[in-house]
Amino acid sequence: MKKILLIFGLLLMAVVSMQAQGHLTPNEQQARRMFMEIYDKLFGDEGGSLHYKVNIIGIYKTEGTIWMKQKKSKFVDERYIAWNDDVTFYRLERKKNRVNIYDAHSPKRDKYATKFKFEPDNYTYHIKDDHKKGLAITLRAKKGVKGIKEARVMLDKKTHYPTSIRIKVGFFHTTIKISNFKLGDIDDGLFVFPREQYKNCEFVDNR
Repeated sequence: MKKILLIFGLLLMAVVSMQAQGHLTPNEQQARRMFMEIYDKLFGDEGGSLHYKVNIIGIYKTEGTIWMKQKKSKFVDERYIAWNDDVTFYRLERKKNRVNIYDAHSPKRDKYATKFKFEPDNYTYHIKDDHKKGLAITLRAKKGVKGIKEARVMLDKKTHYPTSIRIKVGFFHTTIKISNFKLGDIDDGLFVFPREQYKNCEFVDNR
């Protein structure tokens, strides 16, 4: 799930960062404009949430819910619950009843951060009207780029909210299905670790 959240955020930030590249085609400008509107709300003062479901070629299945606001986040899935209040990151391993604690800005809290580092200049961008599914924004890696090779983000035609993200890493594809995408009404208390509820857990401080 950590990988999913990271990729989702990076894909959104990638198109936002395109504004600094200059010389964009009208097609690229349209893609950026649509993502900017969602990004500014999802990662701004308004915040938002979504439910995701992923099935990696039948080998690994999971689903959960993510909440985001500014630099704060929370996610819940079958294996983990994590709280990030922009100061401290807490990740509960549900089966082991163990809580790992990290500095919120430390790369140590997520081993995928380096592997899936995303540089906007390493990709080309294109938007297409897929009449049956919605609007499709495709990102393709340029020659020699490692990590994410390709991503296709589907947007609802009316709301421009994401409905799925299909990514290619190495030789396999996987699709993240997105539902219940909502903006606003996010209380900051949601991102604070409720220590009293987990006082019987094992705590591992990695700060």
